[in-house]
Amino acid sequence: MIVRAPLYWNEHAERFYVTGQAINLPAIAITIVITILLMIRIRQTAIINLVLVAFKIIILLIFIFACCNYVNPNNYHPFFPPNKGSFSEYGVTGMLQACTYVFFAYVGFDAVSTVAQEAKSSQRSLPIAIIGSTVVSLLFYIGICTVMVGLVPYDSLNSDSPLSHAIKATPYGLWLSILMDLGAIASLTTVALIVMLSQTRLFYAMAHDGLLLPIFARIHSQTTTPWASILICGVFCAIFSGICPVDILGETTSISALITYIFVHITVTVMRYTHRDMQRSFQVPFGSWLIPTIGSLLCILLMKGITKATGFRFLVWIALGQIIYFSYGFWHSKQRKLLRNESNLGRSDLAPSISSAVEQRMENGFQLDLITEDSESAV
Repeated sequence: MIVRAPLYWNEHAERFYVTGQAINLPAIAITIVITILLMIRIRQTAIINLVLVAFKIIILLIFIFACCNYVNPNNYHPFFPPNKGSFSEYGVTGMLQACTYVFFAYVGFDAVSTVAQEAKSSQRSLPIAIIGSTVVSLLFYIGICTVMVGLVPYDSLNSDSPLSHAIKATPYGLWLSILMDLGAIASLTTVALIVMLSQTRLFYAMAHDGLLLPIFARIHSQTTTPWASILICGVFCAIFSGICPVDILGETTSISALITYIFVHITVTVMRYTHRDMQRSFQVPFGSWLIPTIGSLLCILLMKGITKATGFRFLVWIALGQIIYFSYGFWHSKQRKLLRNESNLGRSDLAPSISSAVEQRMENGFQLDLITEDSESAV
């Protein structure tokens, strides 16, 4: 009664159903623990995250090397199952829609950039950390999926715990299933930890720029962490994780990330040509236009796989963001005030110059009249 969300979304009927569960208490408990961890200094949080990441990596390596001997090559055929007449049922289109769900697994890599102010030599270390974490995650995902699909047929993995189901095809049984469940808990905890860490830092930066209420920029005097932003974010995350189904949260997060990455690609291209003199310590070949263009097109292609309900939820979320921005952020933006001050300063500088020009012209005209009168008198 307390281990699942009370609501379930039926994709075919496009409506919510009651699951009979009261609330997802484990999700709320993990969120509360993460909120407390984030209020501690960033160094202690990083140590705890490092321990959890090391634990889940060891678990994943155990699964790959322990189960690879029991892989059945016949389970890989057909490698692309034929489409069954629906956009989301197998085939290339089904693969694209699945990518929109799987994309959530790669969201964490951009969180590194949100803690740039707390990193040493960030201009050099951040690009290495982002690329390195993405490559390592990709290799792990490929290894896990290859072994898992090789153990059992792909159509039997449609369950809440596909890894535990795949382990049943091996003689390891219960002990490996328990390890995988613990690894899954550690994995979800680290993902939630990093996402909440990055989100609270974004709220802090936005509040510091005047786009959000000043309460989001409050820093604790001892821990030097944005405690108010962490607390508010933790409360909302606990509510949503305890009530909403996981698939809805994952789909909404995925499409939000896709939209964000599209704007990031466009921004990179624009800044390459509008800020040519900016110092760039890290560059890649064709990074000014080719790679951002390909990235934008791939994000748009992945968005073709989202469902209508997910798109509608995203539009509602965007509308809420626009209301917050135009009701508060636009009017309190420090950048807007700075531009207005520069504009007013320019006008004040321009006014004396115009007055001086008029006075100079009048003086020249007066001198010309005197010369004319003198010449007439001489005649």
